[in-house]
Amino acid sequence: MRSTVVWIRSLVLLALAGAGGALLVLAACYLSLAPQLPAAGAIREVEYQIPLRIYTSDHKLIAEYGEKRREPITYEEVPEPFIQAVLAAEDERFFEHPGVDPKGLLRAAVELLRYQEIRSGGSTITMQVARNFYLPTEKTLTRKIYEILLALKIESLLSKDQILELYMNQIFLGYRAYGVGAAANVYYGKNLEQLTLAQSAMLVASAQRPSDVNPISNPERALERRNYVLLRMLELENISQEEYEAAINEPD
Repeated sequence: MRSTVVWIRSLVLLALAGAGGALLVLAACYLSLAPQLPAAGAIREVEYQIPLRIYTSDHKLIAEYGEKRREPITYEEVPEPFIQAVLAAEDERFFEHPGVDPKGLLRAAVELLRYQEIRSGGSTITMQVARNFYLPTEKTLTRKIYEILLALKIESLLSKDQILELYMNQIFLGYRAYGVGAAANVYYGKNLEQLTLAQSAMLVASAQRPSDVNPISNPERALERRNYVLLRMLELENISQEEYEAAINEPD
């Protein structure tokens, strides 16, 4: 019995030592990298690159020029089922964590040790916002540290709704569509609020590999990923069994 107590105590002390060491490393990284992080004003005052549009006198679009298709929207304009689809696929604990999810980072650390490279990354939505707006795309340990520190800074400055709005407007979804508003129009010729549950899940499904997993370039793979998003929504009780079955039976 005594040996068991000693063993448990040793494990607890080891865990505490590991957590303390991790905090010290994070604090050291913050002190060295914080001066290089974007200023608070830059995070609060994001400007989106939108195309030049030419309209007729009766407000009909006749031409559009620009590398990116984007139709900025506010958080209030995003339907609740679409938000639920995003969280189910990308970051189910978004409203609970402070910008960094220890579970995701632990998974990424295990992959780094096993494969000698960063694969899934363990990125939360806030970390994706940090990366998409301010950081290079290559997967390196230094960039991951920047991503974590910047995510914590963003969470201290913006509300969860504001962070989601940034994510919804910046994410690339294929075919020059940046943001969910533009993607709804590109793929379905609709406004975001007009999408069905299945169509919302399809757009969310394109987020991980937008260039080759989308309804146009690879409809079969996109359909598989869409059904995965719907299944996650069902498992999280965002939708009913009836809604799930109706959505997976939609052709696109």
